[in-house]
Amino acid sequence: MSQPAPVGELTHRLVPSPAGRVHLVEQGTGPLVLLVHGFPECWYSWRHQLPALAAAGYRAVAIDVRGYGRSSRPEDTAAYRMLELVEDNVAVVHALGERTAVIVGHDWGATIAADSALVRPDVFRAVGLLSVPYAPRGGPRPTEVFARMGGEEEFYVGYFQEPGRAEAEIEPDVRGWLAGFYAALSADTMPPADAPDPHFVSRGGTLRDRFPTGRLPSWLSRDDLDVYAGEFERTGMSGALGRYRNMDRDWADLADFDGAPITQPSVFAGGALDASTTWMADAIEAYPTTLPGLVSSHLLDGCGHWIQQERHEEVNAILTGWLASLPA
Repeated sequence: MSQPAPVGELTHRLVPSPAGRVHLVEQGTGPLVLLVHGFPECWYSWRHQLPALAAAGYRAVAIDVRGYGRSSRPEDTAAYRMLELVEDNVAVVHALGERTAVIVGHDWGATIAADSALVRPDVFRAVGLLSVPYAPRGGPRPTEVFARMGGEEEFYVGYFQEPGRAEAEIEPDVRGWLAGFYAALSADTMPPADAPDPHFVSRGGTLRDRFPTGRLPSWLSRDDLDVYAGEFERTGMSGALGRYRNMDRDWADLADFDGAPITQPSVFAGGALDASTTWMADAIEAYPTTLPGLVSSHLLDGCGHWIQQERHEEVNAILTGWLASLPA
């Protein structure tokens, strides 16, 4: 019976990037798999995947996206546009001495991963998407769409647009806000279906008004929460929120890719209770056209948004099985 490959220790590194530096954590040896987190997280959201991928024979590398953690945090909001983040990912691959990589992302990281594969297919040979489906660029300007959502209420993406507004809500109590945000989108703590939707803000209110309180999701220990809170207490929230404030710029920057499919081998996994998969069900149905290289697609029953933490064993099995299917 074969033995698992030695995984080694987690290694923290800073590598050069167009903005200055990217902080990354790596484990294992073999083909490079780049892991890209979403909002509001950091490399730590991949803590369950790093050893599993390393044991399966891969060089697993989780980054802090620009604006997060120990990576560079430019002051200019425009520095967080998608094409800049794609170039950060390319810079990481090259700094690690590689020419190509598989890229896997969650939440905003899924969109960053998809666009990295779309814009730089010479570097990213396969793409894995968690929670947020791929939807090609197209349609009206994003802020126009968000402004029409919610009626008398305000969609959270619109709420995040104005610099300083969400920061004023979050930064006085980062730990408490994060605990509520994680709980609001987790299967075991999310509000019931008949409660006010935590993705929307009442006029004059805050997002936090609709967060559940009293207990943490089962996947999130107090120590885990301390890691996330410590990062954002140190950095503030503006770098992380910069991604939301560039959606119109991305729409313009990616005009040449309007409607474009991603043709590399791909995999998708999402939670059946996640608004990202229910609201974007049409995008999942369109995968035969938009992801013609799709190897498999998975909706995990009873799972919320934080899929690789809520259901890490299942996600690890999906990712390692898919990676094993890829051409060498």
